[in-house]
Amino acid sequence: MDMGAITSAWVAGWTVSRETPPAVVEPWGYRIDVGLPEHVVRHVLPAPDATSVGALCERLTEPYTWLKVMATPEEVAPWITEGWTVPDDPGFMMVKPLDPGARPAPPEGYARTTEVRDGVIRVRVLAPDGTLAARGQIAPTGSTAVADQIETDPAHRRRGLGANVMRTLEAAAAQAGAETGVLAATTDGLALYDSLGWRYRGPLTGIIRSGGSGT
Repeated sequence: MDMGAITSAWVAGWTVSRETPPAVVEPWGYRIDVGLPEHVVRHVLPAPDATSVGALCERLTEPYTWLKVMATPEEVAPWITEGWTVPDDPGFMMVKPLDPGARPAPPEGYARTTEVRDGVIRVRVLAPDGTLAARGQIAPTGSTAVADQIETDPAHRRRGLGANVMRTLEAAAAQAGAETGVLAATTDGLALYDSLGWRYRGPLTGIIRSGGSGT
């Protein structure tokens, strides 16, 4: 998959995962009407440059408008105009052929649940006391599936829970018919995904009007 195909797959799966309206195709890429107080709308640019990013920064004035561009923070910084910021944490687009193999059991003492709701596969791992220890979801959209919102509670890290969630999601998406997984990794998640066979395909940088943070 080239970056255009990866971006298209990511946008399609992200909108299903986050329960937003479908993306609107624009000359620069895609527009997603997210509708959250600090994430009003998201514009995704698979092939950004100084001209396209600069023009959008000048035209889009609503606070908490986001641009997601397939470029590094260093590349992006000279392109933006006043009122826009680049968060400190870069993103990493990653892909993997999905394996429909057996889903591993959770570590001893933990319990796992899997449910499918509105086309999204959701996995939760509960600690012995019943509290949420780890979670994640994946949205299959045809031959691709987007993994999203992978989280492990700090008190339960380094116990294999993140890997367990990812392998469970991967198997479930493959069994649902998806062949390739796509995700946007943060710096914190990069090592986990790399250890599970996900491969880096390009940078992802967020640009935000009037501040904010998120993935």
